[in-house]
Amino acid sequence: MAKAVRATTSKEASKAKKAAGPAKESKAKTVSNATAKPAAAKSLTKSKPAKAAAASKARPAEETPPRSLSRVHKILITQPKPEGDKSPYFDLARKYGLELDFHPFIRVEGISGRDFRRQRVDVSEYSAIVFTSRSAVDHFFRIMEEMKVKVSQEMKYCCITEAVALYLQKFILYRKRKVFFSADGSTQGLLDVIGKHKAEKYILPASESGKNEIHNYLSKQGIPYAEVTLYHTVSNDIAPVMKKHAYDMILFFSPFSVQTLLTHNPKFKQNGMVVGAFGPTTSKAVEDVGWRLDVKAPAPNAPSMVAALEQYLAVSNK
Repeated sequence: MAKAVRATTSKEASKAKKAAGPAKESKAKTVSNATAKPAAAKSLTKSKPAKAAAASKARPAEETPPRSLSRVHKILITQPKPEGDKSPYFDLARKYGLELDFHPFIRVEGISGRDFRRQRVDVSEYSAIVFTSRSAVDHFFRIMEEMKVKVSQEMKYCCITEAVALYLQKFILYRKRKVFFSADGSTQGLLDVIGKHKAEKYILPASESGKNEIHNYLSKQGIPYAEVTLYHTVSNDIAPVMKKHAYDMILFFSPFSVQTLLTHNPKFKQNGMVVGAFGPTTSKAVEDVGWRLDVKAPAPNAPSMVAALEQYLAVSNK
């Protein structure tokens, strides 16, 4: 009888264990799910800002609409009129129906060989020269010829633009290992060229507008150099041409031309006139007086003023 009781008790205990097993598992699953839900909720909460950021990156930035370009007909070019009728300016005039006026705002008066000697600069002691304009090239070699000084074939030339560099062919045998120029026509580009030839001793034609970036760079880098004056810039009378027309566009090629216009008319306002500038110093002079610069050269896709002008006209006068 006792044995029967024990057996019954043992069977009941076994059944109780089996019943308790699923219950525990069920509880464990419930606890596990309860724990997982907040975690999932956190994950969703965190993902919302991430999705928003991704969506923000995916959206293209709003672009400022380009300024509409003013149509032009009458253009004042502050340079002498080209000789003959084969100038690319005349080609543009025929293509776009333009009226062109040429009137140099400035003139360059070269110094004599005697005045150059007074500066006590022996060219033979220098191994490189910096040219920022064709005028500087012209007057340097004119003075050398007047003084009967032969420039060494080993002289190196650092030029502001490729156009100035190529102009040297008029006076020297052009050799790429001796002639260098700014890749983009900028002063910084010219400084980069000079920086690659720090061992040279430079002649720097002086800027009448005062100490410039090239002077400052050479001084800061401790590169030996001598400043020389090759010519003087003088303003022309521009009153007749400025009274002649109300121009749609004016093109500058020297910072002195900008100053000449302001000297003639200190109250000059650009208003709707389109302004173009050739060269980094001229561009800076235009911007320094607060004018809007519409046509700028040289540029990677416009190495000359004619190229930059045509690009503008292709849009404005189409």
